[in-house]
Amino acid sequence: MQLNWTCKKFDELTAAELYAIIRLRNEVFVVEQNCVYQDADDKDQQCFHLMGREDSEELVAYCRIMPPGASYPECSIGRVVSSPKYRKTGAGRELMKLAINKTLTQFNTTVIKIGAQLYLKDFYISLGFIQCSEQYLEDGIPHIAMQLKK
Repeated sequence: MQLNWTCKKFDELTAAELYAIIRLRNEVFVVEQNCVYQDADDKDQQCFHLMGREDSEELVAYCRIMPPGASYPECSIGRVVSSPKYRKTGAGRELMKLAINKTLTQFNTTVIKIGAQLYLKDFYISLGFIQCSEQYLEDGIPHIAMQLKK
């Protein structure tokens, strides 16, 4: 599957792009994971938004690339999500590889820290991240902090 990738600052997003992002995040994080939480956390405005679309239409994969200080002292990648219809296609891995490269170059850094859902630990390890915290609950879901150093 060939995805079309774009990365934009918040104020460059169209209304349709923002709607698609919110829709996908809610579909997965609220409905699928049965987690009631406040998705609008006032961090989106400081982030870059990486979007993978099929044929420039349906949003397949998304994450936000966060500057230092937005979530951690280090740069971060968050709200990593892929559409349930496109799981097991490699879209999530491609998303993360692109997000890592964009984060390292955009912020001229060598360190990225993330808050990962525990069940995705092996996925993030396969991308070079290492666990750097004990397990903790975030919105009722087990998480760990992980860090990538280049």
